[in-house]
Amino acid sequence: MRRLAVLCALLGLVMAACGTADEKAEFTGTRLEQPYQAPDIALTDTDGQPYSLAASTDKPLTLVFFGYTNCPDFCPLVLNNIAAGLNQLDAADRKKVDVVLVTTDPERDDEKTMRAYLDRYDKSFIGLTGDLDTIIELGEPIHVYVNDGKKLPTGGYDLGGHSTFTLAIDSHDEAVVLWNQETSAAEFAADIHTLLTED
Repeated sequence: MRRLAVLCALLGLVMAACGTADEKAEFTGTRLEQPYQAPDIALTDTDGQPYSLAASTDKPLTLVFFGYTNCPDFCPLVLNNIAAGLNQLDAADRKKVDVVLVTTDPERDDEKTMRAYLDRYDKSFIGLTGDLDTIIELGEPIHVYVNDGKKLPTGGYDLGGHSTFTLAIDSHDEAVVLWNQETSAAEFAADIHTLLTED
């Protein structure tokens, strides 16, 4: 009887340890121990209005991705997964989240081009464009790499790569979480729900 009690206790400890590991594994994004402060630098949204990641973000959570409309690979993948992830949220959670795409190719991505592009994913997505130097300045404090692209003889651009992670900015205007380009729709949905629950 005593041996059985000891075995049960050990089994309980193992299950508890497994449960803790599973709970930690549930959150896919990387939590930033030292959050990045969103800069109060205004770009232009697709309505032609000034928009700042600090002053204009009035929802509990704003997801920010830097990319461009002619991006052949990561941008469509990430935006599609974000849109699909948001569709998995209930209506109450969905209303608390904005999604912002900051172009890294402003010479081609004007307001009209960005609006048409984003509408293919979600009509509520916000697009930002502006002077490339300002976009580079915006990216620096939140650790987003933006390259000064070079025009190719073919008419296209070599942007030399760009950051492919998505940032979550909270109600305190701090970037607190980042996700890589491999984050699935289900993982976005689960993490967003967790962050909204914590807020």
